[in-house]
Amino acid sequence: MSDAQRLSDLLVAAGQLGTVVFTGAGVSTESGIPDFRSPGGIWSRYAPIDYSDYLGDPAMRRESWQRGLHTYPPLVAAKPNPAHVAIADWWRGGLITGVVTQNIDGLHQKAGVDADAVVELHGNAHWIGCLGCNARFDRHGIHTRVEAGDLDPACPHCGGMLKATTISFGQPLPTQAVSRAQRLHATARLCLVIGSSLVVYPAANLPEVTLDAGGKLAIVNYTPTHLDPLATLVSREAAGALLAATQPLVSQGLSSQSAQV
Repeated sequence: MSDAQRLSDLLVAAGQLGTVVFTGAGVSTESGIPDFRSPGGIWSRYAPIDYSDYLGDPAMRRESWQRGLHTYPPLVAAKPNPAHVAIADWWRGGLITGVVTQNIDGLHQKAGVDADAVVELHGNAHWIGCLGCNARFDRHGIHTRVEAGDLDPACPHCGGMLKATTISFGQPLPTQAVSRAQRLHATARLCLVIGSSLVVYPAANLPEVTLDAGGKLAIVNYTPTHLDPLATLVSREAAGALLAATQPLVSQGLSSQSAQV
């Protein structure tokens, strides 16, 4: 049996009671967005800037904004790939209760998943927040200021420090997002991990929440993960190709299920 058919069977069996999708960089790389940790990724070009350094060192803030001149445009230009499209299709069909993502690109929302159904554990690169008054801004306007020479832009409302609404090294994950993610995983009958090696904690613990609650686990990732032995399905296929092949099989499975009722 093909991986696509096995994945389809798991999704149909989980049904309306729920699949939670957990995504990592391996989904977005197929849209042309480089990941952080692999050779040629972001961290091979730039050393991470710690949150405390961003807060306390103006030079580090200027460096962060300068990096954004190179890293932000590819995020703006990126389009959802077939994996994002399939996930959005299943969400609209009621098979997916939510998407928990380590990605900061907003491509799940671009593909059609409602923003309220996406839990962004590591934030979103398309927004800027003021650390003083908590005002929020579309990144494009702040990016334009940096391009024009404003090397450490301040909040236009209060003059406070601005930062992209992404989670930096040393910065705690947002507690509300973590709580929502845990609830989704605890109530899911299936956790579908796509494009994550499950090495970044505490996010990597979430699929185990589904297993501990009696649910099943499916993993689609190029490289092995520590949870592979516990998964019902492990596939090394490209996420976009596999999910695109799975889409019509899910539709057929749901139709067959309805006919038998």
